[in-house]
Amino acid sequence: MSDPVNPFQIAMLIFVVLVIFNLIIFVHELGHYWAAKWRGLKIDRFQIWFGKPIWSKTINGVQWGLGWIPAGGFVALPQMAPMEAIEGGNLDREPLPPIKPLDKIIVAFAGPLFSFLLALTAAVGVSIFGKPADIVPTTTIGWVEPGSPASKAGLQRDDKILAVNNTPVSSWEGTLDSVQLNIVTSRGSHIEFTVDRPGQGVVKLHSEFEIPETPKWWQRRAVRNVGIQPIGVGPVTIGIAPEEFVKNPPAGKAGLKDGDTLLSINDTPILSDDQALYLLKENGAKPVSIGYEREGNKATATVTPVVPISPKDDTARPMIGVGLSQELVVNREIIKPGAFKQIGDTVKMMWITITSVIAPDSSIGVQHLSGPIGIGKLQYFMLQMDYPALRILGFLVLLNINLAILNMLPFPVLDGGHIVLATMEWIAKRPVRVKLLEYIQLCFVFLLFGVMLYVSSKDAMDDFGRGSGRNEPLVFPAN
Repeated sequence: MSDPVNPFQIAMLIFVVLVIFNLIIFVHELGHYWAAKWRGLKIDRFQIWFGKPIWSKTINGVQWGLGWIPAGGFVALPQMAPMEAIEGGNLDREPLPPIKPLDKIIVAFAGPLFSFLLALTAAVGVSIFGKPADIVPTTTIGWVEPGSPASKAGLQRDDKILAVNNTPVSSWEGTLDSVQLNIVTSRGSHIEFTVDRPGQGVVKLHSEFEIPETPKWWQRRAVRNVGIQPIGVGPVTIGIAPEEFVKNPPAGKAGLKDGDTLLSINDTPILSDDQALYLLKENGAKPVSIGYEREGNKATATVTPVVPISPKDDTARPMIGVGLSQELVVNREIIKPGAFKQIGDTVKMMWITITSVIAPDSSIGVQHLSGPIGIGKLQYFMLQMDYPALRILGFLVLLNINLAILNMLPFPVLDGGHIVLATMEWIAKRPVRVKLLEYIQLCFVFLLFGVMLYVSSKDAMDDFGRGSGRNEPLVFPAN
């Protein structure tokens, strides 16, 4: 039985996620605000979120407000590049003196700088208090799916993977040099594995890959998979499907119970949950022999799979009415990496992300990125895990470095675009034409919001009808 849902706890977790988001936005915009005050610019508004304010208060000539569109924020500075289409018209219509390009550059740069300083503060906190490692420390193969690309390439159980595409690996998951990350972000039509095979030594093998079919059109396309699992995992545990989901589950009728350890299927020893699912799928509708252990006693049960009557689905296949779980041996010790190592790893992670998205021979696309909804969901789950405060502290490093770097990209609307325009004005000795600039900025606003809506739709819909479990957003570690 699962624990009952606590609406108050859920509401509090969502509130904390919103506070974290708004803190990140506030600090970034505070950089623009303070720089504008320092350089003597006219400050019109300071607003968190876009759109018409649902709350506002004017203090010392500056309107502070909260918009109704929960996406970012802004400081309205009429003497910078005109942004009326995004931020609304200026509150003060009196003519304002022009400002120097250097002032524009300083004000634009201050936002990313403050995001970086918040990331650095969080990174120092992590270096002092630490964070869970969450690393699967092995690189040894424990299971190769028959007929998979890895199997066809010759990869075997007990092979220790030394490198993927000549990049040395130190873990299966949880680090930038992990097996899983290098498979997912690989390029080209083949993946080269360098393995240390017992009794044979170092071997190089070239494997193709497969991209599992996405269950529903609205979900993210799955990522590259070769059909291998790591060794060093716990036993496979059986969970009988609840009656509200499956009436009279065949496994329950055959005597299996929640918590039984799965030992074998048709006399084949079980090494992983993926192997068990593969064997059950291959068995089809035929009666299957299940070897299991309960409280130290071993037994066998014969289960006859059935095809579910509801919901009706063309892909429905015979099932025995169980869920299988297997816990990876994960290193969750508290680690305290240096502040600048965390920042360096995050920058490297962003480089991997951006180059993977734009590379023509990569399987990663924009749909694999995570937007505000996906990031919010990830924080929500972090808050329910062990050491939630330490996890969020580490995540603040990732979020703020992302925000700083993305805002420095040389595109209109972004801070980097303002810096480019101010530099052009400095060189040309005259500002860019206002009407042309407004048109370009508006186009980029629609493009930016379009990408955000697209990615957010994937974030929102991925949890509905999830099948393979391999279509998660691309979120990289930074230990």
